[in-house]
Amino acid sequence: MRCPFCGAIDTRVVDSRLVGDSDQVRRRRECTECEERFTTYETAELNLPRIIKSRGNREPFSDHKLQAGFQKSLEKRPVSVEAIDEAVARVKHRCLVAGEREIDARRVGEWVMEELKQLDQVAYIRFASVYRQFADAAAFREALDRLESTSAAEEVSNQLSLLDDTEPDGDA
Repeated sequence: MRCPFCGAIDTRVVDSRLVGDSDQVRRRRECTECEERFTTYETAELNLPRIIKSRGNREPFSDHKLQAGFQKSLEKRPVSVEAIDEAVARVKHRCLVAGEREIDARRVGEWVMEELKQLDQVAYIRFASVYRQFADAAAFREALDRLESTSAAEEVSNQLSLLDDTEPDGDA
């Protein structure tokens, strides 16, 4: 690593620590010539896949576009910045672990909708209305009905049974 003060090529690492979510290393370095100290950060370079758009054109994965999509859908909704960042990170992670060099934009959009459904139902409907290009109120109603039916089913499955599943012996 070249010294930013004198330009010397030889520097030594004085201290190394994990930072963030343990996905970055902070290194404190010292120049062997001018003895100035400076900090560097090291992260793994991960190649996110290219996105195949609906018209067939391909473009690089954009963190900015993904974040903007979440922000636009969640505008004026009671969802924390941390929750949004975690959802964005999960979508990015899914893109990485897909193991493909190119991913269809529709697939990424479906992952975003899954995350939004968990975060906020209004944001989910906002995103879905633009993403699926709802043509009329009937399409909106259909999406709302599907959302309500899946929410009701999840609530029932998350409830504990009030009745014991075992049969009484009769030997009591």
